[in-house]
Amino acid sequence: MNETYYRKVQLPSGDVHVYAGDSLFKELNYKVFEMANNNLQIPNQVYMSYTPDVHVGVGTCIGTTAVWNTHNGYVSPSIVGSDIGCGMRVHLTNLHNDAVKDVKLRRKLVKAIEKYLPVEDHTRGHFSDIRLEHVVTKGLHGLPKKYIPDAYTPRKCHSLTHVERSKFTLDEEVLNLFPERVWHRSHRQLGTLGNGNHFVEIQVIEISEPMRDIAEAWGLFDGQVAVMIHSGSRAWGGSVSQYCGSLMKKMMHAAGLGTADPNLLFAPLAHPQGQSYVNLLYSALNYAVANRHLIAYAVREAGKDIFGSKFEMTTLYDLMHNYAWEEEHEGQSYFVHQKGATRALPANHPDNPLPYIQTGHPALIPGSMGSASYIMVGATGGKDNFYSICHGAGRIRSRSETKRIITLEEFSSALKVGTEEEVVVNQKSLESIIDESPQAYKDVDQIIGSVVGAGLAQVVAKCKPMAAVKGA
Repeated sequence: MNETYYRKVQLPSGDVHVYAGDSLFKELNYKVFEMANNNLQIPNQVYMSYTPDVHVGVGTCIGTTAVWNTHNGYVSPSIVGSDIGCGMRVHLTNLHNDAVKDVKLRRKLVKAIEKYLPVEDHTRGHFSDIRLEHVVTKGLHGLPKKYIPDAYTPRKCHSLTHVERSKFTLDEEVLNLFPERVWHRSHRQLGTLGNGNHFVEIQVIEISEPMRDIAEAWGLFDGQVAVMIHSGSRAWGGSVSQYCGSLMKKMMHAAGLGTADPNLLFAPLAHPQGQSYVNLLYSALNYAVANRHLIAYAVREAGKDIFGSKFEMTTLYDLMHNYAWEEEHEGQSYFVHQKGATRALPANHPDNPLPYIQTGHPALIPGSMGSASYIMVGATGGKDNFYSICHGAGRIRSRSETKRIITLEEFSSALKVGTEEEVVVNQKSLESIIDESPQAYKDVDQIIGSVVGAGLAQVVAKCKPMAAVKGA
C-alpha cells in the first residue's frame, strides 16, 4: 500500500495543505486544525500549510507556512513566534570522528565551550565591546572584524557569504521605541545560548550516498566532525514580540479585528502597526544571525584550546525558521511567514546565496536530543509549498508532561550514558533537562521521510550527536 505524504484539508475558513506521512497525519491533534481554521480567517490569505513536525503553539501552530500578496497582505507576530529569527547554524571542522571518540575528551571539550559560552540565563555574554545598535541595524556587518575570523581573506569569507541573509535593512527610527532596560538586557545576552530547546551539538557526519556529489561540493566528508547551533534573538526578539503584540492587540480591538483565539495577532502590512512590527522584526533577525555567529566564535575558541591552533571551523550555513519577509515566486511578490518551518531552495533558484546557486543551499534540520540531525537540500517539488520544509522533530509532549512521565533511566538510555557512544552533556543533572529528552519529540526519521516522500527536499547527510551543550 502506497503511503500518502500530502493532503489538502478543507476547513470552514479555507484549506490547509498538510505535508505528513500517514501515521504522522493520524496522530495530529484536533487543536492543530482548530488553530488552522482561526489562522485562515486573517483576510486576504493566499496559502497556508503544515509541515510534518507541526504541533500546537500560541496563536499559531509551530510548523506553519502562511502567505499573503505583498500589495494587500497582513503580518502576524503569532505566525512568526516570540523567538524571532530562531534558527540553525552548522560549521564544518577539519577533524575526523577519531578525534572525538574518547568520552573523557568530549567532556573536556564541553567544559571548554562553557568557559567561552555562558549557559546560565543570567550570565553576561563575553562581547561587551560590540555595539548593540550596530548589530540590530547591520546584522553580521555590524560586528567588529576581529569576530569575523576569515575576514582577512575576503574571497573565502564564509562567515558573510554562507548564510541565508547577513543583513536586513530597516527604518532605524523604530529603535527609539525601546527603553534603555531593553537595550541593556539584550546587550548582556549577545553571544549567549538561551534555554529550552536551544543547544550547541558536536556531531559526526554520514553522507547520503545518492547525494555524495553535493555533499563533497559543500566540503563534507564521512566521519567529519561538525558543530550545530540552535538559538535565536534572545531578549531583543522577546521585547519586539511583547511590545508589538500589546499595541497590535489594542489596534485590533479598536478596528474590530480578531478571531475566536485572542492570542492570534495580525495587522495589515500597510498599517502603521504592521510597518512598525516589520521593521522591529528585521532588527531581531539581525540580532539572531549575529548571536549564532558569536556562539560559533566561542565554540571555535574552545576548539582551539582542546585541539590546538590548527583547528578549523568553517561556516556551512546559517538559516532561520521563525520569520516573515518578502519573497518573489514566479514573478509575483509575496509576504511569507514561517513559524517553525525552514526554507529549502533547490539548485539554480535565484534566491540561493551565490556559493550555493548550482547546488541549492544546505537546509539544516535538528533532531531531538540524542537522535540524529539532518542536512538536506531543496527539491524542485518544493515550489508547491513555497519551498518550505520542517524545522525539527516537533514536540508530542509538553514540558510538564515529559517531566511527569519520562524517567531518568529512559533519558539516560537514550543518551547511551556509560557507553563509548554516550552523548556527553554539560548539565550536572540530567533531571534539569529531561523535558528535552527524545521522548518529548516525534520520530525525526519519520519527519524527514515525510519531507522526502512529498518531494520537498532530499537528505545530503545524517549527523550523529556526540556531545551537547544546553542552556539552563
